[in-house]
Amino acid sequence: MNQPLAYIHPEAKIANNVVIEPFSTIHKNVVIEEGSWIGSNVTIMEGARIGRNCKIFPGAVISAIPQDLKFAGEETTVVIGDNTVVRECVTINRGTIDRYKTVIGKNVLLMAYVHIAHDCVIGNHCILANTVQVAGHVVVDDFAFIGGMSAVHQFVKIGSHAMISGGSLVRKDVPPFTRAAREPLGFSGINSIGLRRRGYSNEKINEIQEIYRMIYLNGMSNSAALDKIEITMTPSKERDEILRFIRNSERGIMKGFTQ
Repeated sequence: MNQPLAYIHPEAKIANNVVIEPFSTIHKNVVIEEGSWIGSNVTIMEGARIGRNCKIFPGAVISAIPQDLKFAGEETTVVIGDNTVVRECVTINRGTIDRYKTVIGKNVLLMAYVHIAHDCVIGNHCILANTVQVAGHVVVDDFAFIGGMSAVHQFVKIGSHAMISGGSLVRKDVPPFTRAAREPLGFSGINSIGLRRRGYSNEKINEIQEIYRMIYLNGMSNSAALDKIEITMTPSKERDEILRFIRNSERGIMKGFTQ
């Protein structure tokens, strides 16, 4: 659409039915796909790739260069999936030579003042509440929820369906299906309410609970607990996801109740 009070670089690729409100700035090397809405006073910088039916609210800055002193001007991107909502004053930095892109999945909600640093990967259907601050190279898997005013350390991984309480300092990896709370952040049960809302059966929830009892409540080392789970429990998608996540953790997983 013709927006006389917005600046749109002539080399930007904007679908015909995109709405760009007054006083927004769209730089070159930007792609915005069908049905998206760009509110007023938004800045979308080089390298942004915005999907269909996204909503970006006033004050957001998308695809600014990384706040990383090693960044040397390499051509990198921010990729935002379809149906994602970016609320007021959110900042999303583009990638570096590590991944060459920062990725926000489909159907994501980033509430006001969220910051997503370079080379992060946020999965589909995630919710990051107000003022969540995510450092570089973080991976957040599908359906995760991070409570408001939380800070996530660089290189941390957060598993699918995990729920992190507000005001948390996330220094260690958070395994899938869990709830994380307290300071220092630790295991607080599984995200049973979220799992029920997404159609998980009581039997499946009980299976996940039993896996985490072995990991956090049996007094075994993580490696011993994982070996016991693999031997004694029937293989399933959820069991294997948990085993794979913990075995691949580079920072180590969050502690349990008494660890």
